[in-house]
Amino acid sequence: MDIRLATEHELPILESLAREIWPRTYADIITKEQMDFMLNWMYSTETLIAQQQAGHEFYILQKDSMDIGFLAIKQAGDELKVNKVYVLPTAQGLGAGKKLMDKAVERAKAKGCTHLFLQVNRANKAKFFYEKLGFTIRKEEDFDIGNGFFMNDYVMELKV
Repeated sequence: MDIRLATEHELPILESLAREIWPRTYADIITKEQMDFMLNWMYSTETLIAQQQAGHEFYILQKDSMDIGFLAIKQAGDELKVNKVYVLPTAQGLGAGKKLMDKAVERAKAKGCTHLFLQVNRANKAKFFYEKLGFTIRKEEDFDIGNGFFMNDYVMELKV
């Protein structure tokens, strides 16, 4: 498996992967309406370009010449936020998610950050993956994202 820093012209790959992964990940957690709202809000190519221009780093994970996952990170003071980390369901359990999170740790250290943090839906089984990597729950929070929708998340952290 190889990880590459995504160029602006590769950002549609992230949108495509998100639109494939999200329905399988969130079908039993949030409504289709909320899923559509969030995908359009966070994963449109235009939004991703704006985020990249604002300092977000996007990485694409590839296995056997196929793009199977991605990572998005952004420095926030002395911490690095993992904004997005997703792997195709067919590639889960093969070390792909760990490889992406190892990249986040590597980037955090390179930037002099003391912690990684992320948000995960409280009903998302990915929480257990993060705990296995050493993340702990910092707090529970409900984020109002508009249109009557909320993200009911754990904010988790890892000392690096």
